[in-house]
Amino acid sequence: MPEEVSMTTNDKGRLPVLAVLGAGDATADEEALAARIGAMGAAAGWVVLTGGGPGVMAAASRGAVEAGGLTVGILPCHRPTMDYPNPWVRIPVFTGAGSARNAFNVLSATLCVAIGGGAGTLSEVGHALKNEIPIWCWGSWKLTPPPSSIRPLPRVFDTAEELVAELELELGRQ
Repeated sequence: MPEEVSMTTNDKGRLPVLAVLGAGDATADEEALAARIGAMGAAAGWVVLTGGGPGVMAAASRGAVEAGGLTVGILPCHRPTMDYPNPWVRIPVFTGAGSARNAFNVLSATLCVAIGGGAGTLSEVGHALKNEIPIWCWGSWKLTPPPSSIRPLPRVFDTAEELVAELELELGRQ
């Protein structure tokens, strides 16, 4: 049985939300890191939000649930399918919006962490940048903006351990 996790709210009474973003066809290393990050978020009292599918999404959700946390899956479909929601999504949000749901994932987050990922993850990184939601990346997209851009770039980590160390600090600040 997982230990009880205390949910902490911010100054507006809202639970902090950690969106873990990444592909459904993730590598074993990506899934291991996602599970670790999901567990860290849950242990710190954050809600862990994903796209609710396989791969990185399932791993982050599993890590959070195993740590006693709450998970939300923002699903592209309007009813359950073979891949959606994964078994660790505790609150499924059926949008019927397809990949447009990527905007909902990001806009619902306090902090986004992108692990690996394909074009869907890239769209989420773009939504985070456009809406000034903090986005941290490991093994994911690296962007070079045009010279006239004034938007902050994603925070990119070279190693999983660097990401984990910084995330531990950040989760404790909220």
